[in-house]
Amino acid sequence: MGKPEEENVARLFENFIQASTCKGALQAFNVLCRRLDLDPADHDTFYSSLKAKVSCWKANALWSKLDKRMSHKEYKKGQACVNTKCLIIGGGPCGLRTAIEFALMGAKVVVLEKRDSFSRNNVLHLWPFTIHDLRGLGAKKFYGKFCAGAIDHISIQQLQLILLKVALIVAVEFHINVEFVKLLEPPEDQTNEGVGWRAAIRPADHPVANFDFDVVVGADGRKNSLDGFKRKVLRGKLAIAITANFVNSNTTAEARVEEISGVAFIFNQKFFLDLKAKKGVDLENIVYYKDNTHYFVMTAKKQSLLEKGVLINDYVETEMLLSSQNVNQEALLSYATEAANFGTHYQLPTLKFAENHCGQPDVAMFDFTNMYASENAALIRERHGHQLLVALVGDSLLEPFWPMGTGCARGFLSGFDTAWMVRSWAEGRSVLEVLAERESIYRLLPQTTPENIAKNFDLYTIDPSSRYTNLNSTCVRPNQVHHLYITGELNHCSLERAVTIRRPINQKKDCEIRPSRLLTWCKKQTEGYRNVSIKDLTSSWKSGIALCALIHRFKPQLIDFDSLNEEDHRANLQLALDISEQEFGIQPFTSVKEQSTNEELDKSRVIAFLSKFYELFRGSPLPASDTRKLDENKECYPSKEIRCNDDAFSFSPHRKRIPKDEKKTDSTNFINKRRRTFCIEEVTNLSYDTYVQDKQNSKDNKVGTLSTQLLAKFEINSSSSVPKTQKRAQTQKVREFHSKSIKEKAVHLRGLFSEDSFDVLKGTSVRRAFSQSSEKCHSCKKRVYMIERVRAEGLCFHRECFRCSICSSPLPQGLHVFNPDNEKLYCRPHFDQQNNGTHLKRSFTSPSNQFGVEERNRAAEEDSACGSTVELQSRPAAGTCSLFTRKQLSWPLSVTRAVCKAPSYLSCCVRSAAQAVAGHLRDNAHDYTVLFELLSMSLPLLFVLQEVLLQMHTEAVTDGPSILQPALFWLQERIGLN
Repeated sequence: MGKPEEENVARLFENFIQASTCKGALQAFNVLCRRLDLDPADHDTFYSSLKAKVSCWKANALWSKLDKRMSHKEYKKGQACVNTKCLIIGGGPCGLRTAIEFALMGAKVVVLEKRDSFSRNNVLHLWPFTIHDLRGLGAKKFYGKFCAGAIDHISIQQLQLILLKVALIVAVEFHINVEFVKLLEPPEDQTNEGVGWRAAIRPADHPVANFDFDVVVGADGRKNSLDGFKRKVLRGKLAIAITANFVNSNTTAEARVEEISGVAFIFNQKFFLDLKAKKGVDLENIVYYKDNTHYFVMTAKKQSLLEKGVLINDYVETEMLLSSQNVNQEALLSYATEAANFGTHYQLPTLKFAENHCGQPDVAMFDFTNMYASENAALIRERHGHQLLVALVGDSLLEPFWPMGTGCARGFLSGFDTAWMVRSWAEGRSVLEVLAERESIYRLLPQTTPENIAKNFDLYTIDPSSRYTNLNSTCVRPNQVHHLYITGELNHCSLERAVTIRRPINQKKDCEIRPSRLLTWCKKQTEGYRNVSIKDLTSSWKSGIALCALIHRFKPQLIDFDSLNEEDHRANLQLALDISEQEFGIQPFTSVKEQSTNEELDKSRVIAFLSKFYELFRGSPLPASDTRKLDENKECYPSKEIRCNDDAFSFSPHRKRIPKDEKKTDSTNFINKRRRTFCIEEVTNLSYDTYVQDKQNSKDNKVGTLSTQLLAKFEINSSSSVPKTQKRAQTQKVREFHSKSIKEKAVHLRGLFSEDSFDVLKGTSVRRAFSQSSEKCHSCKKRVYMIERVRAEGLCFHRECFRCSICSSPLPQGLHVFNPDNEKLYCRPHFDQQNNGTHLKRSFTSPSNQFGVEERNRAAEEDSACGSTVELQSRPAAGTCSLFTRKQLSWPLSVTRAVCKAPSYLSCCVRSAAQAVAGHLRDNAHDYTVLFELLSMSLPLLFVLQEVLLQMHTEAVTDGPSILQPALFWLQERIGLN
């Protein structure tokens, strides 16, 4: 190839690199291939041939980047999946990134894209590993401004262009204007052609319609065109997001405007309050990124959108609320412009909306209240001797939560995990083993954050162990994924599961409950109360008596319902509203002054008010002291608590499983158990096993069981005030109670459950309820209302106070760590860090000493308690002598035990120290390597420095004293050379 030809090829390659549109990149690539006489269909040799024929300096820099990526051992030099054919649905960032990995393993890859342009201006937040991964693919060669400096974001359009160009270079076939319809099963007749799995597409006459494939990957976003995957949904509080893209003219004034990487209301309340006061724009958070466009994304409150006229009507259903017929487009543009101007302090000279692919202003409003995730990541279908591996990546697998910026990062991770699965499948591993490993890895994906993945990005490969720090690839067993290996007809799966996977405490709905459901719930809860009739959500609540009944239903200690005057509507309403605000933190929906004018109640405010009660008390058990007085002519409706107690007394075999060994246990075995466990548990187990053993005596046994449970219920309420030393006496009473006849048991129980006893029990329950209603936050020591309370470790916290004491990051309940020494909350990384730091400083003798002191204190308490018991009783209880001897021997035994545990404690200390040192060396391995290299080079130079100075002295001055002589003497003194 002559020099003019090389220059021409370099120019064509430069046109391909600088192409700014999808069609432009495809056209430039086709021109380059025709000029070099290369066919991308020869995917095995295409990259090597292209590299040999394009040798300009910019191309060589790109080849070095890609060669380094291809050198990973997992690809087996491009032979890991050499006979595998893959179809990827969707040309988004995650689909293209997955296609590149498949191509690097040697697979034949075809990507289908329904559109013919990359027109999404929205900006993606990139995690550090994502930036490092894209740089390794040569992103900087295609887009020089990629993540320059501290920038950690890129527009979706630009990211797609970068990945498309890389995919074309590694021989990925990319087809635009092709829509996937469904999968076509192999025909029954496999004698001649042996046709495998194919895809029905539009247009039907496209060459891809004849493409047989072994792997199909769904990367088409939330809609997910592939059947067989059930989805679960996480429903949160109503969240309405607005995205807006403005034209970036790249002027000096625009360059000076600072970005907003993410500001929430709680962190800058003054900014959001000023925005609401001056512009009427009420936001929860706002983000501003500067890329090809000025990109703004914000979460707006519904009431603000209604007041500004963006939403025409207020609907409970989110789909109707955000439908195009209910949105005023001009008001939406004005709303976004005001928020953008105020957020940038009016520093952007002009705010002209960029255009989307339809030629309209690029402003969108959408709902992300529901977050979807697939229940499984992959499945395998087999029909007529052909297996098909079906997988999901990106948003199709796990829909992101945009304020956290998890979409691109977790999408790339899912692509790497899918590539690892395809590699394992191509190696011939068992189908169930491949699926089990994929599902095990998928369980880690929703938990990934930039902090809990591996930090050495240079070692990242498609192998999950190089990326996940706490990988357990066998947590799902092959026998658990049989349902994912489908050999028959595929049953149609609903895209949504009927129930939510969970309802987070901090994402309770305010006013999204259907009014009909809310009305039904209120009727059911106030059913049976005198003169309480709820017919609607407005007039039925004006008198206040219905609201008082609703509060009394769940908290009877707060309102004496029988003493209320049904005619005094104002007093009843004021009482209910005051209790709601003081005890539950629920703001009133009206005031007594407003109701004095006989105005109609605002239905939306009443619904919002009652919805908080619904969320607060839904599913909570009714108090045992719920004793409503009903009219004689009315039916008495039993509460949930009463029904639960009845079920507890009727020990039917289908309600509880009995281990086989317990069924055969003799009643004498339980006498020994009662010496070790609480008496209530013994009575329950004894009565239950007796029922199972003697079915023919069911009547007598049922009465005995019921009496035993009544005795247990009485004792469990009074056991808190009984000293520990009297538990043996209680156990003796239980034995005596079992030896009595049915009549004697009835007389005994009648004496226990007298009116005085019920008064005592009622008083204790009221005191307990009042103490709960006035609990204080363990962190800030302020009062905690029930609606904002989080319980953990037996303590109460505000939701805002439930944070790590070091980094102040919010803690999900169940993933926190509580240190009982200083009574503080920590996240897992900081607790481990603090624990490793303090563990090495603990003294050797402190645990044993503390153990001994606790034993002595406990022995002293038992001695004092025993002494008081002896004074009260007329004669000493049986076994007092053996008990005294055992107490005298407890202290020497505890000391001996502590001494015996000393070697194991010492070994634990040494092991912890070794693990800490090993972890430190592992985390700082790169720094130590650099230090070793510097020392290995500097020390030899230092030793030969004397000879160099002598040589310089000999060459410079032949006679007389040298000016270098003092330096030479100083060097000899420092090094110690003669």
